[in-house]
Amino acid sequence: MTLLIDQNLLQEQNTKQESALNTDYNALAEKLDRSGIQIDTVLEQAKQFSVAVPSWGVGTGGTRFARFPGQGEPRNIFEKLDDCSVIQQLSQATPAVSLHIPWDRPKDPKELRQYAEQYGLHFDAMNSNTFQDQIDQDESYKFGSLTHTNKAVREQAIAHNIDVVELGQKLGSKALTVWVGDGSNFPGQQHFKNSFSHYLDSIKTIYDSLPDDWNMLLEHKIFEPAFYSTVIQDWGSSYLAAKETGERCLSLVDLGHHAPNVNIEMIVSRLAQFGKLGGFHFNDSKYGDDDLDSGSINPYQLFLIFNELTDIRAQDPAYSPFYMLDQSHNVTDPIESLMYSAAEVQRAFVKSLLVDRQALSQYQEDNDPMMAQASLKQAYNLDVEPILQMARLQAGGAIDPVSCYRASGYRATVAKSRPADPNKTGSGIV
Repeated sequence: MTLLIDQNLLQEQNTKQESALNTDYNALAEKLDRSGIQIDTVLEQAKQFSVAVPSWGVGTGGTRFARFPGQGEPRNIFEKLDDCSVIQQLSQATPAVSLHIPWDRPKDPKELRQYAEQYGLHFDAMNSNTFQDQIDQDESYKFGSLTHTNKAVREQAIAHNIDVVELGQKLGSKALTVWVGDGSNFPGQQHFKNSFSHYLDSIKTIYDSLPDDWNMLLEHKIFEPAFYSTVIQDWGSSYLAAKETGERCLSLVDLGHHAPNVNIEMIVSRLAQFGKLGGFHFNDSKYGDDDLDSGSINPYQLFLIFNELTDIRAQDPAYSPFYMLDQSHNVTDPIESLMYSAAEVQRAFVKSLLVDRQALSQYQEDNDPMMAQASLKQAYNLDVEPILQMARLQAGGAIDPVSCYRASGYRATVAKSRPADPNKTGSGIV
């Protein structure tokens, strides 16, 4: 396997920290043992956890106002995979990459798949793009895509999604994620019922083209780019569309795509209860869809979401949703942010494994709110960093991914072969 971070450096960095890690791990093991929890069992589950990284996430993000290019940004999908391989090598929690088409369209899918495999990477869900016009397309998406009033526009958007599926098959993917920005900016601009009907018809056509072992994930978002109404604005619209479309059409929950203070963990439970929870895009937000680093604002909410997911898996061990980080890194090194975020998601997962579910269930049955929430806080407040560090160490990663990455000088090295393009400084998340 090809590794871009020198293994001698990685070993050197780990050696400096391994003794302290062993001390911390043994202390945590003793503490957990008093609660009847075997730390090695939790460790093995932590090592099995993974979350996909977005190809576009390794580039510098932006806003409607400006985008400030970062040093050594990847210029094509192959350089993006280089960066993704570094994230996986050091974090050992991100073996899958999610592509966005046409941004990442390869000339030769076989070549791209082989390039990923040399790094031990594979491809997660494919993402279509009908929220911006491409140079060679005939129709414009200015007033919508899959929901447009013009049938020719809808057919173009449908054809694009089907093309993405066909490309994904060649790359070994097993799912298509569909997010559309279709909506309106003024009252009366759009007929609500007709636009939703157009969406259902379009989605069903795409669904019918899926291979039998593929899933379709419908992503909702409350606003932006439409600011008055969005066709698929909430989990209810997503659920209705998924239910109407087919068994393998599921809802995808992006943590930043809700109104402030929405109870996302309850949405998770509702969608799962009726068999329509397909996956997640992990990020965080303070005001709106900020695409901030996962766990940077509300780590307790992230834990509560995984508390529900762990409860779901206890009832259905075969349940396996799609997990992906979906963030915009405007002021940080994207590699550092993605490594740190992967660890935060993994941290929430590990803490959810420590909840005493039997005790929690009894507190719920006894209507004891104080002890019910205390049982969650007991797991949440525990420092599980030694488990995460040991999982990375035993898997061949870095005890401290960010410090090891900085010591490697990777960013400065690739900057020499990836000179900044002075003409690419405009706004937009790309």
